[in-house]
Amino acid sequence: MTPRIAYLHARDVIKSYWPEGEGVIKTDSYWAFRYARDVIKGRCSEAEAVIMTSPLWAYRFALEVIRGRWIEAEATIMACPEWAYWYALDIIKAR
Repeated sequence: MTPRIAYLHARDVIKSYWPEGEGVIKTDSYWAFRYARDVIKGRCSEAEAVIMTSPLWAYRFALEVIRGRWIEAEATIMACPEWAYWYALDIIKAR
């Protein structure tokens, strides 16, 4: 099973938190982000470790799920100038 299929199963079939599929979902930062945002509808500590490996998905997680600063992921986000810019603009609202 791929992370995408596991996510879609959780979202469309189970329509809820799906512990059995999380191991697969959490192997990919994009699908871990989507699972937290769309299925859990909030923070998921196990998925966050994977999400924060990607500057893009860490930024989007801060913006769409946390709706504020995500200090634990700031080093990853700041490693990419584009997402550091957007994070500063949209989340920190300062330089």
